[in-house]
Amino acid sequence: MRFPFEGAVGVWELLDDMAAAPRLVVGDERMRAFLEDVGRRLRAPEVARRHPELASLGFFLRRSELERAAGLPRGDEPRQTGAAGAGEFLRVPRGLVFHVAPANVDTVFVYSWALSALMGNRNVVRLSARAGGAAEAILDIMRQALDDADPVVARTQRIVSYEHHRAAPRKSHAEPFSKQLERPTAADQALDHRQTDSTNHASVDHSQSDHDRHDSGKQPRTGSVSHPQPVASTAPGPGNAAGPTAVLSAACDLRVIWGGDRTVNEIRRHPLAPHALDLAFPDRSSFAVIRARAWLEATPATREAVADGFAVDAYWFDQAACSSPGTVFWVGSPTECHVARDGFAACLAEAVARRGWTVDTAMAVEKRVAAYGLAADGVADAVEFRGNVLAQVILTTPGVAPRRWLGTGTFAHARLSSLDELADVVRRKDQTLTHFGFAREELAGLARALGGRGLDRIVPIGKALGFHRVWDGVDLPAEFSRLVTIQ
Repeated sequence: MRFPFEGAVGVWELLDDMAAAPRLVVGDERMRAFLEDVGRRLRAPEVARRHPELASLGFFLRRSELERAAGLPRGDEPRQTGAAGAGEFLRVPRGLVFHVAPANVDTVFVYSWALSALMGNRNVVRLSARAGGAAEAILDIMRQALDDADPVVARTQRIVSYEHHRAAPRKSHAEPFSKQLERPTAADQALDHRQTDSTNHASVDHSQSDHDRHDSGKQPRTGSVSHPQPVASTAPGPGNAAGPTAVLSAACDLRVIWGGDRTVNEIRRHPLAPHALDLAFPDRSSFAVIRARAWLEATPATREAVADGFAVDAYWFDQAACSSPGTVFWVGSPTECHVARDGFAACLAEAVARRGWTVDTAMAVEKRVAAYGLAADGVADAVEFRGNVLAQVILTTPGVAPRRWLGTGTFAHARLSSLDELADVVRRKDQTLTHFGFAREELAGLARALGGRGLDRIVPIGKALGFHRVWDGVDLPAEFSRLVTIQ
């Protein structure tokens, strides 16, 4: 357990405690107050100095920003129900949401969890044990904020870490999965508790007194709570007991998976309850597009601001965020694009130096191997380096733009005669297009021309890492809730 306290806990005990907790409602004031307090603490100067990437998260957790993102009434505004025809719809929480957070972007789990909690859900977040210092700082602040929070926050929200068990091939079963996931009898439940507590890697018992000391808001249990049973063979631990991912997947109403394609496929091996839904955010690639003439005609101050924004987009998470640009497409004549690209590289190198960002020797070697590898594959005409922090790969054609990570500060470049040509390059895997020098009408025309083949976000350079309620084309508050028809 990482939140609300630190210590070992059995997965079945965790689910029982959460099932017995009081219920939240959509836009629950108790959660609003807690998230607002966490955001205020994240914006403190001492936190910003140690982890500047947390400033944007702190901004997102402001009350007004959260209410806007979740589409909630502000202040004393009356709550409205949606209407369609003669029907009235009341928005209610989805239930139990299980989040699998990525290891490469320390803060993304908070955005997902915060919106889900704000919609009134009970949440279990699986945080990677490899999460870095920023994640630890967030957890420390969240635990501190509990002192002033309503006890319902600690009762309904959990952040945990555990090792993954690789799934084994499924065995044949006489019963369909829907029957295997049915709620067990009381006798079966008691037996499963004993077996799981003694065999599961993440199920380490602790004393009742220890638990009470950490969770003062806990109410005495009044009876056993039943949960859907996982198919044990999907993720066997010792004695063929189901691992935590299988148990949490079977128990949840919505599973949210952040990670690479391999992670998504591995997690999806664990069946959900028949009514539950999956929401996956797999590997994505992103790029930037710049009108060469707009760059050449820009003032020095504008160029500096664009380069600084691009540096934030790319370097903040070592260019590993799904929305960080990997390729820069230049629109204009060959001469304009060549001159603009050289000027942009100089400004970018200065922006990185101003922020004090460096690239270590091992990463510099990685970048050179990747850059020269593209040249060896015949997809690059030239490779240019500006110290260890910046590598530029000039592509032979726009269509060979790489989608894989090439190392921090490695950018492919290609020229287009017009923005329309980008439509032939975009693939379904492409997520974010950052831009400079284009009117909104041009960008909207590109989105229409794509016809859903790719791109979920088109935002100005410097806004690639900004989180929004609509991510990868998914309206998260809508997915984190259900609509009850009342007529």
